[in-house]
Amino acid sequence: MRFAINTMGGIAAVLLASTAPASAQDTTLKIGLVMTLSGQFADAGIQMQNGVKTYMQEHGDTVGGKKIELIVKDSGGMAPDVAKRLTQELVVRDKVDVIAGFVLTPNALAAGDVSAEAKKFMVVMNAATSIVTTKSPYMVRSSVTLPQVAETFGTWAATKGGIKKSYTMVTDYGPGHDFEAGFQRAFKEAGGEITGSVRFPVANPDFSAFVQRAKDLNPESIMVFVPGGSQPAALGKAISERGIDLNKIKVLGSGETTSEQALKSMGDASLGMITAWHYEYTDKAPKNVAFVKLFNEMHKRNPDFFSVGGYDGMHVIYEAVKKAGGKTDGDSLIAAAKGLKWDSPRGPMSIDPETRDVVQTIYIRKVEKVNGEPQNVAFDKVENVKDPVKARMPK
Repeated sequence: MRFAINTMGGIAAVLLASTAPASAQDTTLKIGLVMTLSGQFADAGIQMQNGVKTYMQEHGDTVGGKKIELIVKDSGGMAPDVAKRLTQELVVRDKVDVIAGFVLTPNALAAGDVSAEAKKFMVVMNAATSIVTTKSPYMVRSSVTLPQVAETFGTWAATKGGIKKSYTMVTDYGPGHDFEAGFQRAFKEAGGEITGSVRFPVANPDFSAFVQRAKDLNPESIMVFVPGGSQPAALGKAISERGIDLNKIKVLGSGETTSEQALKSMGDASLGMITAWHYEYTDKAPKNVAFVKLFNEMHKRNPDFFSVGGYDGMHVIYEAVKKAGGKTDGDSLIAAAKGLKWDSPRGPMSIDPETRDVVQTIYIRKVEKVNGEPQNVAFDKVENVKDPVKARMPK
């Protein structure tokens, strides 16, 4: 099969090979996970995989009469060519029934081509750029879209947050562009003014100069976005070291900005930061308390949004297989996944049957001191948020 990939040009070979009989799979559900388990985004991949394992611990390793087998591949970071090749290998050589994982947008976009042509059900457990699910009609997302967060936050900031002017700082790749465009669009439509913007390089940025430039402009507020992993803590450290006074300049951001790791790095300098996000492990809802307890017991750390993306992604797979009566072909699974509704540790969720994207609550949080430590505390929310970009697309 590997020879077929090399000689036939990749995706066409995947399609041909994936249609071969698979009687050995009749009692097995093979799930291929494409993760980032090394490099600067390694912790994100590890936490996503921890979420997958937690769901399986809670719900068992069989579904629809089939034993689940996980086959894990490491893309090593932001590497779309590698992610595509690994996905092809999973389909052709490993004969997986389902493709899942994908911390990073470029990797998910590349794998989407394989999903589409091989007609394989694909569950994106993080990659949050809006267009991701348009790459394959067999794809659903269990995480979040950045426009969901950004546009909700932009409207809230201008209408309820008392903020009239903002300077934006984002990472220079798809998700950053999504967040920047979404926030700016909604903020301006609600009466706010964008006073300037800047983009960081993706790989190993030095945030200090960017933060200093923003501070020198003395804006009313700064809206920031960086990908999860090690970068939020580095950005938080730069904000702290450059002495930005959060009583004078409001710092706004997506949930990555005030991740647990970032808060530990910033300490009290984070107090007052305001973020919008879809999950926080400190939420006291009973389902989340139970999830956090089991996660801690298994992995000796707290879950994060990568973890809940993996956890809910497995829920989508399990429920789709059940609803499809044990069938594992792409057409049966995607039909079963459309319109799914469930109660997640993060709250009520569903899969929009038209866009195959997640619908969920977006929480507005402020960093406050709780039991002596900085912590995100939700104080407002917007329910049943769909991806606004796809909502504007012609039907």
